[in-house]
Amino acid sequence: MYNMEPTAGYSPTVPQAELYRSVQAVLPRETDNQQPAGCFNKGMLRWTLHKKVRNNPDNSLSLVWVLIKELEKAERWDSRKCIIPLLHTLMYAIIQTAYIPDELYKRVYDFCKRLLTYPHPYCTVGLSYTRQMKTERLIPGLMYQRMVTAEQRLKNEHYPFQERVFILADPVVFSGSLIPVLFGDFEASASTSAGFLSPFKHMCSVVQHSMQAVLGAEQCHWQKLAQALRDKGQDIEPYFQEVLAILEQSVEEGGRGDGGALRSRLQQLYSEIVSDTDSEPLCGGPLCDCPLPNPDMSLHLWTEDLDIWRELTKWLRSSCMSEQFSLGQEQEDFELGESPCDPMPSDMTRFSIMSDDSGIERDLPAGTDPSLSSSLDTSSITASWEQCKISPPSPREQDSGRLSRRGGIKLKPSAKDSMVLMQDTLEDHANQGGGGGNGGRGGNRGATLQRRAGASSMQNFPKQQRHFTARIVIMGDDRVVGRLAQAYYFFRKREARRLFLTMKVNLQFYYIPVCTAPAPNSPAKEKLHQSKGDLCSLGSYLSNVDPWYNCNIKSLDSTIHKLANMQQANPGRPKEPFISDVISYYVRSGQLPVFFTIYSVKITFTNMTKDPVEDVFLTHLEIEFPEFRQISASVRDKQKKSSGEVCGAVISMNYKKVTLSGRDVDKGISVRTSGAQISGIPSSQAEDLNCLTLTLNEAPVKTKSNTVSKIRICSIKIRSLESRSFTLTPDRDSRRTYRDVQSIEVSPCLDPGYCVQNAMRSKFNLGEDKDAGLSKYMSKALPLPINTFAGIVN
Repeated sequence: MYNMEPTAGYSPTVPQAELYRSVQAVLPRETDNQQPAGCFNKGMLRWTLHKKVRNNPDNSLSLVWVLIKELEKAERWDSRKCIIPLLHTLMYAIIQTAYIPDELYKRVYDFCKRLLTYPHPYCTVGLSYTRQMKTERLIPGLMYQRMVTAEQRLKNEHYPFQERVFILADPVVFSGSLIPVLFGDFEASASTSAGFLSPFKHMCSVVQHSMQAVLGAEQCHWQKLAQALRDKGQDIEPYFQEVLAILEQSVEEGGRGDGGALRSRLQQLYSEIVSDTDSEPLCGGPLCDCPLPNPDMSLHLWTEDLDIWRELTKWLRSSCMSEQFSLGQEQEDFELGESPCDPMPSDMTRFSIMSDDSGIERDLPAGTDPSLSSSLDTSSITASWEQCKISPPSPREQDSGRLSRRGGIKLKPSAKDSMVLMQDTLEDHANQGGGGGNGGRGGNRGATLQRRAGASSMQNFPKQQRHFTARIVIMGDDRVVGRLAQAYYFFRKREARRLFLTMKVNLQFYYIPVCTAPAPNSPAKEKLHQSKGDLCSLGSYLSNVDPWYNCNIKSLDSTIHKLANMQQANPGRPKEPFISDVISYYVRSGQLPVFFTIYSVKITFTNMTKDPVEDVFLTHLEIEFPEFRQISASVRDKQKKSSGEVCGAVISMNYKKVTLSGRDVDKGISVRTSGAQISGIPSSQAEDLNCLTLTLNEAPVKTKSNTVSKIRICSIKIRSLESRSFTLTPDRDSRRTYRDVQSIEVSPCLDPGYCVQNAMRSKFNLGEDKDAGLSKYMSKALPLPINTFAGIVN
């Protein structure tokens, strides 16, 4: 529990040698992928290290010195794998340290600046932290102040940004013993931060930390300041507002001068706060760290009834009720009244008839339902046009006779909305590093198949400033990732028709892979689990390309299951907020997204009366013929060797084969197979290409060359040539299985922002290149960005 006074629980001073050993223990090693237990220990050790230095300013400052020395040593030895983990750990410690000498600030800033000469992702992380350290050195305590103000949504007039973390756990994975572990962890986090539940406690922490960071121990006595702030109670708000105003004004002025004006103003405010107390002295003495509280988080089981976009809208509406934010009346009544995921009328079944009227209410026939028209009186509606033309109308009739149209639904976005969508698409494309990639596979694909990773800190286009940030954390296996891709696709589609959240909320996505624990003493279920392959393929990929993600996030899978077993064995064991603390660290330090293409699949059924449907997937698409499901692989191989024929149904495949040269080739083939898998995530880092991989259960027989079991493609059409139908399962989610399927067509989902720009050009530039103008700078495919610590480390 937070307390401003020194207590018996005050953390003892840890020697620098012990801090050095702790830092060495958490760094990623080459053998981490082969030893999952080592990664589990590293994640726990990193949490223990930050907890150890949390309540002692001497420990915090010592840790900063140790980390900068280790970074400089890693630079000399060219040990790049350790640079990003050390740098994230360093910045997390700097935010919480009470006071840092200018000499140390300069040393950290110079190191971050030298990273700008390194390749991606080191230069990207270095640029972000260089900007932060430049501002923090001129205005100490600014990062802590802004972080607490935004995350705790403290009411103020100077820093309008607000953040919230939405955690969505898959109820299929989090069931049984895992549910009390997850919810108990967040309850423990709330209880250990009980002193922070009041906004006034947060304000006290901001005021105390800002004054200590600027004034230092020589000009600030923390015990006297803490006592004075505690005595103020709710009267602390004016001082909080003034501290924010002083620091934010210094930011606007660009930190001109030597900081003397900033210190002078805070020193004057400090004297005013402590002037009523009787104890002496007013300055001098040790400093005290103000622990950084976990951000405002809401935990949800992502059931079918939960609409995440409606939850975002509710949060935005509640935030806009405060004085410093306001929504237009039209947005208040119209936009917020519905969920962004509710189907638009164009998504519903429509029964259209040809209209023979002008659509103007005064021209409607007498039998028209008056409830569907506007507030015009019935007599004016039924008056004929000739009567209105012959006799001079009265003032009331003049008002009634004005041109007015019946209420409709605006499906066409305005020019401003279109520009916002296009800018959002341009920003994503800039983050991905420019042209090429999967975005251009509709025609000329581009020069590279390399997967893209980037950051908001390296924008080629000016980013629209949004005051609200929603950090969406999903927990589960590939099924919950597929569901997020589906929700994001329909959200973007909805926003293209009627823009709302895109203009106001900055969306950030995070992923924590957690698999269902195999049942104990069940070899059959374990064998079935292995036959399905890696159920957390996206999490495994991220852990391969980002070692720090592997140590801290991928290891949570085994940690959560171990905590469940420990809680079952000892229900009375005190709970530590480990999971919530790790999530807080992840959402604060994970700033580099990795982009994954969302793919569309158009499904046609054998029943001709059933309309075709469209769905999306991200990681995996499985095709299976049910009548061959019971035939084991060994039987199929034996039959193939004896008869030379493959067991299965005949399908035709027309696909665009991907080549490393960029010259994609259209292919067509008919094969006999019992099923196939289409994967969007590479199974190993050596095969890391941003395309789909088609794998047939039985490789087609070739006479003049070796058999090929895997084909790299960017789009494909598959059709059953026999009377047999097949089942289709996106992202290994049996809840989304389609049966009696005749054919499918798979291609990258088009980004709605690109579609808007393309539609605007087609109206005025007929016959020209469709990728001219802004279109050539925009990504055609819709990417799903998942934030990591380092992006892709080569």
